[in-house]
Amino acid sequence: MTSRDTGLTLNPKFDADGLLTAVCVDADTGAPLMVAHMNADALRLTLETKEAIFWSRSRAAIWKKGETSGNVLRVVEVRIDCDQDALWVRCVPAGPACHTGATSCFFRRIEGDRLVPVA
Repeated sequence: MTSRDTGLTLNPKFDADGLLTAVCVDADTGAPLMVAHMNADALRLTLETKEAIFWSRSRAAIWKKGETSGNVLRVVEVRIDCDQDALWVRCVPAGPACHTGATSCFFRRIEGDRLVPVA
C-alpha cells in the first residue's frame, strides 16, 4: 500500500490538465451544490481564504464562486479522497449555487430519456 492511500501528507494527484475535481456540498445538509475543478493555485487560495475558488476550463482562468453574483461559497472543510485526485468541499452557500439561479446545479433527475425537475 502506498502512502497516498493512508498517509497524512497532502500530495494532490492533479490530472494531465493540472486539475482536481471538486464536489461541493452544503455543510449543513450534505446536499450536492455543484462540481467544478481546482488547479494548485485555486486549491491554495480556497484553503487560505475559506471561500471556494476554482479553475474555469472554458475561460482558462481562476474564478471565485460568486464574484459577480455575490453567491459565494464559504468553505467549512475540504477533504481529499484516498487517491488524492478528488476533493469534497463542505460549504455554506450565500445564495443559489447554480448559475441558473437554482439552489443546486443538480436540479433535474433523469427519467428514461428525459429530464424532470426536482424540488
